[in-house]
Amino acid sequence: MLDSPSLKQTEYAFAVHPLHNPSRLFELFNPLMEYLNAHIPEARFRLEASRDYSSYDQKLADASVEFALPNPYQTVTAIKSGHYRVFAKMGDDHNFRGIILVRKDSGIRKVTDLKGKTISYPAPTALAATMMPQYYLYQHGLNIKTDVNNIYVGSQESSIMNVLHGESDAGATWPPPWELLAQENPELKDKLEVKWQTDSLPNNGLIARSDVPQRLITQVQRLLSEMHTTPQGREILQTIYLSRFEIADDATYQPVKDFLENFRQKIRIPEEE
Repeated sequence: MLDSPSLKQTEYAFAVHPLHNPSRLFELFNPLMEYLNAHIPEARFRLEASRDYSSYDQKLADASVEFALPNPYQTVTAIKSGHYRVFAKMGDDHNFRGIILVRKDSGIRKVTDLKGKTISYPAPTALAATMMPQYYLYQHGLNIKTDVNNIYVGSQESSIMNVLHGESDAGATWPPPWELLAQENPELKDKLEVKWQTDSLPNNGLIARSDVPQRLITQVQRLLSEMHTTPQGREILQTIYLSRFEIADDATYQPVKDFLENFRQKIRIPEEE
C-alpha cells in the first residue's frame, strides 16, 4: 500500500457487515461513501456488501478489504488477527442491545413459555441480534441448546419476518433494523411486540487494515467523528439510525471481550458454528 506523504488516487473497499440485505445496505450506506469521497478527493471509497455473515467474516479473515464496519464480535476477532485496528465506532451504545420479538397473539408471556418453540436469528456470529438475546434467555431459565429450536435465517429482516409469517415463534434482532423495517411495514408494530431486551455493549466498530496509510485513517476518523456537526452529515447519520460516530481504539472493546468469554463458557462457541 502507499505510504508516501501524498496519496495517489486509490480505491479502498469499505465493507459494512450485513446489518441489512445487500440492496438495503447500499441504499443506506452508499451516501456515507459519497461523503468520504467528496471530502477526500485523493482516495475513493467503495461500499462492499456481503450476502451473509459467513462471507463477511471470511473477508475479514482474509484481510481482503482495507476498511470495515464490523459488529463488535467481528471487531474483536479482527483485532485478534493482527490485520486490523480500531480507529472509530458507531455511537449510541444504548441502541446496541438485542431485542426479542413475538406476535401479540402468541400467548407468550414469560421466557420459559418459549420451551419447545422456534426462535429465529440472523446468524450465529451476530452479537446484538443473536448472542446477546441467547445469553438473556439463558439468564432467564432457558437451555439454548436443548429447550428451543434455533434457526439462523441470514439477515435481520428475515429474522423479523419469520415471526410475522409464523415460521418462528420468536425472533431476535436489534433496534435499528426493527425500526427501519417497521417504518416501511406498519403492520409489523400492529402484529408484533418487543417482548424482551438485553443490556447494551459498545456499538459497531470501524477498523482499518494495518497497511492503510495512517494519514488516510486520520482523515477518515476526523470526518466521521465530526459528521454530526454539519447538516449534510446529520442527514446521512439519520438515514442509518445513528446520532454520531465516535473516536475509539482497540481497548474500547474490552467489555465485548468479557461478554464473549462468558458466552463461550455458558452458551456455545460461535467460531464452531
